[in-house]
Amino acid sequence: MSNTVAQAVHAAAEGLAATSDTARLDAEVLMAHALGCSRSDLLLRRMQDAAPDAYVALVKRRAAQEPVAHITGTQEFWGLPFRVTADTLIPRGDSEAIVEAALQACPAPVRVLDCGTGTGAILLAVLHERSAAQGVGIDCSAAALAVAQANAEALGLAARSTMRLADWTRDGWAEGLGRFDLILSNPPYVEDDAQLAPSVRDYEPAGALFAGPEGLDDYRRLIPQLPALLTPAGIAVLEIGHRQDEAVAMIAASAGFATRLHRDLAGRPRALTLSRPEM
Repeated sequence: MSNTVAQAVHAAAEGLAATSDTARLDAEVLMAHALGCSRSDLLLRRMQDAAPDAYVALVKRRAAQEPVAHITGTQEFWGLPFRVTADTLIPRGDSEAIVEAALQACPAPVRVLDCGTGTGAILLAVLHERSAAQGVGIDCSAAALAVAQANAEALGLAARSTMRLADWTRDGWAEGLGRFDLILSNPPYVEDDAQLAPSVRDYEPAGALFAGPEGLDDYRRLIPQLPALLTPAGIAVLEIGHRQDEAVAMIAASAGFATRLHRDLAGRPRALTLSRPEM
């Protein structure tokens, strides 16, 4: 690796271009992590520093398709920093469409439930925006819940959030939860035979990704259970795959819901808002 930070980043970006569509960004983020500074500080003040020896190993890990968020241990979502591990999905910018849709459809929630909370990113983003709201995050992974709890504490939201071990595929999972004004979920929705990038397939938890041959199994399990968990005027917001809007809307209609589609910044279907039709 070259002597200065600038030279090392340039060389790393060239090397990563074969395996990453964001090679330059990856190289800069990894260098900032190696230096213990922000990316903006790296670009403004540190480019002529000596490149740290630890950078070489970080770049090798990324070249092997390991996600940057796993290497650094953090990922930004909704402008907030979240701890990430191999036990959780990496929060992605596309999922911010769920937060936007939820805040629009339910401006003043009192109680919020997040089904499959993972890092807690979606739930905690909503609680960050709505200071009067209390939240419950459920997940079937105890390891993921530990990450979510750590994120809640780091963001100063632990007093308004509870993380609970629960699996919506099992009877009795919702006992004692009560009702909610807003329910959020980014459930597994990838088809079992989908061809995923190695950085996803080899490093992120399969149980949070795959949901049967059509990617619809968890919608079929979860959506019929939502009416019993929602207040009469309650809203549910679900993330969907970009080709699943019609299929999930039909499942929701069978459970008595009207739906509204929300698109992400790229214009792709990304979330469905579920509400009871007005009588």
